[in-house]
Amino acid sequence: MSDLKKYVENRKARDPEFAENYEAGYLEFKIGVLLRQAREEAGLTQEEVAQKLNTKKSAISRMENHAKDIRLSTLGKYAKAVGKKLHFSVG
Repeated sequence: MSDLKKYVENRKARDPEFAENYEAGYLEFKIGVLLRQAREEAGLTQEEVAQKLNTKKSAISRMENHAKDIRLSTLGKYAKAVGKKLHFSVG
């Protein structure tokens, strides 16, 4: 286990608030990374995706860097704009 993982696990064990916020923050981060990767794989810039979604580049940047409270419909539109399909599961 890496030093970072050890630190996070120890901190989660000691601090329930950190544990709760860490999981939520990680999920938001991961969604943003997946959006950016899909856009880059499609060879598109943030500006090009923004044009396809009839929005501003700053909105795309916010989604990729602060993926908080994004509507499922918006994720679907983003996926379509970059030539992907959105798959959703509840486990």
